[in-house]
Amino acid sequence: MANRDIRRIINTKQDSLESDGNLSINSMSDGQVSIGKSTNELLSIRKKKYGRIYKSYMSSNGNQIVDKNLAVKGNLNVKGHILGIQYYFFIHNFADNMDTSKIYLPWTTTSEGGDMNASQRSLLTPFKMTLNKLYFRPETLSDGTANFTFGLDKQDDGDTTVDSIATFTYEPTLSSNTMITVSKSDFNNTPTIEAGKKAGLFVQANPDPSDSIDWYVTSVWEVEIVL
Repeated sequence: MANRDIRRIINTKQDSLESDGNLSINSMSDGQVSIGKSTNELLSIRKKKYGRIYKSYMSSNGNQIVDKNLAVKGNLNVKGHILGIQYYFFIHNFADNMDTSKIYLPWTTTSEGGDMNASQRSLLTPFKMTLNKLYFRPETLSDGTANFTFGLDKQDDGDTTVDSIATFTYEPTLSSNTMITVSKSDFNNTPTIEAGKKAGLFVQANPDPSDSIDWYVTSVWEVEIVL
């Protein structure tokens, strides 16, 4: 091979695979390989074969994105942590004459009470948890004008001091047998509790809203699972 041919091969550049268009199954020909970026997606390399598109995202920082399920046929060796967000709900139903006392809601059974020092009125958090929704429905009220303060308290690992995390006071008239929804954004602080704490949910009315009736309460939590 002549020197000029070697120089020509060395200086030859491959045609760019990058595409500025919409890389869809209809816009690509069979066998085509392209690099492109769709709206709100990372840069990816795609190949159309047998009427289907095969796609792999490209990373500039070492993070990898998987759109759906990750199937591993061999071993999954992880040197860091596996992080996942899951949603769980807890039932806190109870029956009581609430009067104007601070009532900690039960997490198991229906035993509410004035403190969070009992197993049924506290949850030991295995992971970081955020209260996403709180649903609250009374039975027949004698005073629908009562305000209801909802709150999330905690006890740190190693002590029994009760610390306030977040509160919210519901002031509109509350009707009997009617549900209200308290959202995360309603609280004065983000209702998040770290792993390894004791969590206590409470409600306090003012003035006394009823005699002894059933109260139906459900909480929904965003749980940051780290394995």
